[in-house]
Amino acid sequence: MRYMRHSLLLLSAALFSPLATSAQNTGWQQTEAEARGQTVWFNAWGGDPAVNRYLDWVSGEVRRDYAIDLRIVHIADAADAVKRIQTEARAGRTHNGSIDLLWVNGENFRALKTAGLLKSGWAEQLPNWRYVDTQKPVREDFSVPTDGAESPWGSAQLTFIARRSDTPAPLADADALLSYARAHPGTVTYPRPPDFTGTALLEQLLISLTTQPEALKQPPDDNTFGRVTAPLWAYLDKLHPNLWRKGTDFPASPAKMDAMLANGALRLSLTFNPMHARQKVSSGELPADSYGFGFTQGMLGNVHFVTIPANAPAAAGAQVVANFLLSPAAQSRKADPAVWGDPTVLDPAKLPAPPPHAGDKTPPVLAEPHAAWVNALEQEWLRRYGTH
Repeated sequence: MRYMRHSLLLLSAALFSPLATSAQNTGWQQTEAEARGQTVWFNAWGGDPAVNRYLDWVSGEVRRDYAIDLRIVHIADAADAVKRIQTEARAGRTHNGSIDLLWVNGENFRALKTAGLLKSGWAEQLPNWRYVDTQKPVREDFSVPTDGAESPWGSAQLTFIARRSDTPAPLADADALLSYARAHPGTVTYPRPPDFTGTALLEQLLISLTTQPEALKQPPDDNTFGRVTAPLWAYLDKLHPNLWRKGTDFPASPAKMDAMLANGALRLSLTFNPMHARQKVSSGELPADSYGFGFTQGMLGNVHFVTIPANAPAAAGAQVVANFLLSPAAQSRKADPAVWGDPTVLDPAKLPAPPPHAGDKTPPVLAEPHAAWVNALEQEWLRRYGTH
């Protein structure tokens, strides 16, 4: 044991020696050299103009600094890109895929990783990884180990939005939400699953209410699913009659809820970005007294990533772009509510200067259940409430 400890110390010293650092720098210089002149096809969700404008800025930056032609492919759903990668694999396209970089997390990542369709082991080799906040779930994605196949890009957390004039104090927990809905019938709701944010609220409530939280770290078991989820359905049975349209209809999206909050039809909206309210106030899309809040014991949170398909023809360029997305300058700009308002994945303590909003208070982050719970909860919700 003493010999093993001594050997590990020697190995650690070697890894952090100037020679090791020099080798890593040389390797990265080679990656940058290979990336010059490459065209990188980046498939990213295109549903938010602020996101699209930010990516246009990124394209200009990497063109100027790294001679990379970054082409943004605006997609409606990452699942469509996953299907394309799977189709290319079946067709034998092992080196000439159509996607070099993909914005992804959760079930879509799990599907690609399980099928062996991703380049792995590269993410923690990026030079800007040294700034990453490793206290965030950056090494697992919905309980699935990332194994260096994803580079973190932004962090997110389920967040309620209210107006101070309607809701002076945040709601502390699920019981407070139910009491609030009963006190203000018809003014509370949530997006219809399988909308991502609507499903996230189901997961949030399940985490808060279940008596078997450990079961959520594993895929749902048909033998125990009913017992694990029973408190959730009992809660929703009490909540729904007090909702907008008495729970017989649900808004199609969080954007629809924002509009209803702005015009006074709703008292609460829902987002997966804790800076969303500030961003929408800045843009004039929400009233000036709008604010975000979460339950005292914590709110569901995760990290979203970029990944590189195994058949990406411009893998070097994709790594350089991913590294740029992790740079303090790019992360700070992304977090600015006037630009996008997507929270950073960097650790302020590791940065030369604290970024704006580094002191903002958010509730504790509750880890996502295993990715397989998404479909299971959606199907059961649709069976119980989807035909109203």
